[in-house]
Order: sequence, then C-alpha cells, then structure tokens
Amino acid sequence: MGKRVMVVDDSRVIELQMRKLLEETDYEVAAYCRDGESAITAYAEVKPDLVTMDIIMPGMDGLETARTILEEHPEAKILMVSSLAYDDTISEAKEIGAKDFIYKPFDRDQILAAFDKVMAEE
Repeated sequence: MGKRVMVVDDSRVIELQMRKLLEETDYEVAAYCRDGESAITAYAEVKPDLVTMDIIMPGMDGLETARTILEEHPEAKILMVSSLAYDDTISEAKEIGAKDFIYKPFDRDQILAAFDKVMAEE
C-alpha cells in the first residue's frame, strides 16, 4: 500500500499537478484541502503519512495550520511548499515543527526526494 499524502493548497492546479507527479510512485494523494480549517479537520479523519502545506492561503495561513495540526498530532510530517517564502518564514516553519521546505514550482524529482527525506526521519 502506498504512503498517503494530504495536499493543502488553495490552488486546484497544485492538487492536479501533485496527483500527476505521484502516479506510479509509492505515494498517493489521499486528501486535498483548499484551506487551513478544512485541513485540520481532514488530518484527524485521513491520518495521512505526509502533508504538503502551502503557506499563503485564504483564512488561516499554512504556518498557523501546521502549528495547529502539530499541537494536536505531534507525529505529523509536514512539508511546507510555497512560491513566496523568506528566510524568516522558513525558520518559523522549522520552529513550528515542519520537516522540510520546497519551493514552487517543483518537479517530480524534487518532490519525491523531499517526500523520501521527510518519511525517512523518525
């Protein structure tokens, strides 16, 4: 059985891109959420192996969403994915407990390498 990924991004294009990039890999998109509030609810229901989290989203941003998920589920493996990030944003994401950070746009090799790195961490 593949590893289950929850994609949290307000762009439907990113969800579709992620589904395509993960075809014929050990990963599958198990859930897609367009905002932080639904991601918090979905995490408890889906219990994904890995979460990709956009930072800029309407309502609750990705940093606050990651913080909330990790407070409730400290075992969560969250990979921040964003096109707009500064050093302080990346530092904050790591302080919160995000496992890694990848910039958009990304390609298949980048995303799979990041997923494998995050999944290898205990």
